[in-house]
Amino acid sequence: MLSFSPKTATKDLLAGLPERSRRVLTDRFGLSQKGERRTLDAIGQEYGITRERIRQIENHSITAVRDSEAYSTLAQSWEDLKAAVLALGGVLSEETILNELAKNETERNHLLFLLTVGHQFDDRREDNDFKARWHIDEALAESVEAALSSLYQSIEPNKLTPEEEFLELFARHLKQEGVKNRPADALPRWLLISKRIGRNPLGEWGRQDSPHVRIKNTRDFAYLTLKRHGSPMHFIEVAKSIEKLFSRKTHPATTHNELIKDNRFVLVGRGLYALKEWGYEPGVVRDVISGILKREGPLTREEIIERVKRERYVKDATISVNLQNNMFVRNSDGKYSLAK
Repeated sequence: MLSFSPKTATKDLLAGLPERSRRVLTDRFGLSQKGERRTLDAIGQEYGITRERIRQIENHSITAVRDSEAYSTLAQSWEDLKAAVLALGGVLSEETILNELAKNETERNHLLFLLTVGHQFDDRREDNDFKARWHIDEALAESVEAALSSLYQSIEPNKLTPEEEFLELFARHLKQEGVKNRPADALPRWLLISKRIGRNPLGEWGRQDSPHVRIKNTRDFAYLTLKRHGSPMHFIEVAKSIEKLFSRKTHPATTHNELIKDNRFVLVGRGLYALKEWGYEPGVVRDVISGILKREGPLTREEIIERVKRERYVKDATISVNLQNNMFVRNSDGKYSLAK
């Protein structure tokens, strides 16, 4: 996307600096062949001076670069870089800019140096809500961050939303902040600025702290698998689907153990699991019968069988056997109720 070489540009900008200033900037930004970035303390120890003195040299050297003839000579390069950032959205996380515009790891360091030195670009450091980011338009940056904050507040803690629907929701929050008529491809990049909003491997968005977004273990992958399937699955099929959907090798026995431990899942038949959020209640068949009778009152055998089979994949005879438990009594009208 860039019409110039960031590495060549930084070489030109550093050429006119005194040796120590050039070395400090090279080490701080990782502009050497190795691409290694060094701390203020490490550089200070090498020169036998304090980290604060190194910081002063760094700041003075950046000012010197901005005032140099080489900086003015690169006027077209600065405009090209500005145009590239604007084309990507105008306000972007540092990671996004480097991923989009740098060809390799070494070039990332040179590009970051140019963003730091260029007077057109302003940065905001990482905080609790947002990643490190860069912008050209201060007002736009404020509006995008305000829209991201209000978007986060509008999301239910564990709700997942498909990307297309989520982008439409974000667009409405942007409009409320006065941001209109922006390229559609800028919105996904703006979402990446937030540390509190995230996207799971299936392309669904939600709060970053939700286990449905921040996927950590087999249980979370199993949840997404069942969610995508939409109906109960045998644990062996869950394991196979995890591998197919996420390219993650998962042993069926491990999957079964994880499903048992997590109250998001309900065993509804022999090895069959459903999501609790679908309305399935945990417990064995007699617990299901008990819950139904508590909610609906006395019911006939046929009515109980019909309702239990909405929640469990079991035979009619299994339900009938469980009705013989002393938890239940058969009334004179033939209906069953809870024993007192």
